[in-house]
Amino acid sequence: MPVPHHRTRGRRGHGGRTPWTRGRTARALAAATAAASLAALPACGTAGEAGEGAGDSSGEGGFTIGLLLPDVHTTRWAASDKPLIQAKVRELCPDCKLLHAYASADVDTQQQQIESMIAKGARVLILDPVDDKALRSSVARARDANVPVVSYDRLADGPVSGYSGYDSEEIGRIQAQELLKAMGPKARGGEIVMMNGDPTDPNTRDLRRGALSVLEGKVEIAKSYYTGGWIPENAFRNMSAAIAELGPDRIDGVLSANDGLAGGIVTALKAAGVEQLPPVTGQDADLSAVRRIVKGEQYMTVHKSFEAEAEAAARMAVALGRGEKLDGIAGDRVSNGTNDDIPAVLGPLVAVTAANVKDTVVKSGLYGVGQICTPALEAACRKAGLTG
Repeated sequence: MPVPHHRTRGRRGHGGRTPWTRGRTARALAAATAAASLAALPACGTAGEAGEGAGDSSGEGGFTIGLLLPDVHTTRWAASDKPLIQAKVRELCPDCKLLHAYASADVDTQQQQIESMIAKGARVLILDPVDDKALRSSVARARDANVPVVSYDRLADGPVSGYSGYDSEEIGRIQAQELLKAMGPKARGGEIVMMNGDPTDPNTRDLRRGALSVLEGKVEIAKSYYTGGWIPENAFRNMSAAIAELGPDRIDGVLSANDGLAGGIVTALKAAGVEQLPPVTGQDADLSAVRRIVKGEQYMTVHKSFEAEAEAAARMAVALGRGEKLDGIAGDRVSNGTNDDIPAVLGPLVAVTAANVKDTVVKSGLYGVGQICTPALEAACRKAGLTG
């Protein structure tokens, strides 16, 4: 039996070099994070180059790194991950060039982008796979071309050389535990809607597995949906259907896989005239989600350090491009069913609610109080202790 995705093989010492303990440099970048849109964007991939003044792969110490991100509608990719990886690569390897591409949640597009980057001379790839299994052959193709692949945020199948991400099963457990806490007495025998992510995403399967390990035997999952492409508009439609079938009074909570979906869910509940919103979970600590939490429209999110995740991926890519081992960077080991011993860095996870916004995302420097507390949230911010 294959070992499940993200199973940790054991943590080893980082020798003080772990990126998860370094100072944060992305405060200004976080300000660019916009609210997740409910409108789906065109399904065409986009690509480009990053790194002004960077040399090409023939420069002394320099080479080309390819960055492949899964879609254009998830806020974090363009606002946080890509610029953070770009900045760290530039710091570690000033003569390196970073090519980047967004696949718009389309497998064929991402396969073509991988081929294009290999053809352009990329020495290493950082890949956040649209579909972990469908891209297995592309990962193998890169390996055959002597181009190592660092899997990013989602663990791809195939012979990947490293992984920077999180334990998605643990995220699911945290979401479920927080949902039950918010449901109070209804946590015994209550009814919930489960809004999963894209069925082709390995994170979706792990999130669901982790959540069910907590929820089963305690609440009834009245409706469960998979949301193709992690698109908020699809979550809106799914939630609207659940409200129409169940009625709002039967929905005691919503297990939402991430903040983008939570935005669609909350919009559907409000559009249906639900005044007392049920608790809704999320992950990613999107700025729009943090504002919803302060306002009382979303109960919680799971904060993951995009800076730390991006830094680890950049360190791995530069090391592999230089022919170095990852032992000094990656202290964890995970399995993807193909390889049972993949060097990995798994980041810390923090549950964020209205009660601890100030001590989590504000204290960490992810967002300033001024970014969260718009004039419309003045009273809510005072209640949450963010302002006087």
